[in-house]
Amino acid sequence: MFLENPVNHKEQFGWIEVICGSMFSGKTEELIRRLRRAQFAKQRVEIFKPAVDTRYSDEMVVSHNDNQIRSTPVPSAETIRLLAQGCDVVGIDEAQFFDAEIVAVCNDLANSGIRVIVAGLDMDFKGNPFGPMPYLMATAEYVTKVHAVCTRTGNLANYSFRKAAGDQQVLLGETEEYEPLSRAAYYKAMRNNK
Repeated sequence: MFLENPVNHKEQFGWIEVICGSMFSGKTEELIRRLRRAQFAKQRVEIFKPAVDTRYSDEMVVSHNDNQIRSTPVPSAETIRLLAQGCDVVGIDEAQFFDAEIVAVCNDLANSGIRVIVAGLDMDFKGNPFGPMPYLMATAEYVTKVHAVCTRTGNLANYSFRKAAGDQQVLLGETEEYEPLSRAAYYKAMRNNK
């Protein structure tokens, strides 16, 4: 005898998954992996990234390992709401660069039955929560924190140390400008930079 499943399958279910961590931790690689699996399952997938992120490509989300997937660059979070209609899965890369509206957009999409997968830096180069990321992590059903390897100690790294001069929060860059560091190495480097 089969027990009846208590889940209401007539009601649409969506959710938010956040992939966060420091630079060089594999956030985008994990985002691409999840989106490719959804595409393989023949789900309707749309991928978005902030238009300001043109480091590797204007229209591709590209990982540091040169893994890539086609995306739509958008000027604001509100644009995602308009372009995501009819999707099963929405992927968003570099979410820290979006305005605070990204939180409402992701929640509205999830509430309409869409699986939303968001990747972004959880902390800026000063070690402070970055943009809307803490709010996305708080409202997400699933949060995955990935780690880089500290270039100085070999331990897990969760800080993005900025080697380049400047105090602006957003500075697009790579290994010339940033280095993944462990907690101990990061605070030692910050003390030495003063």
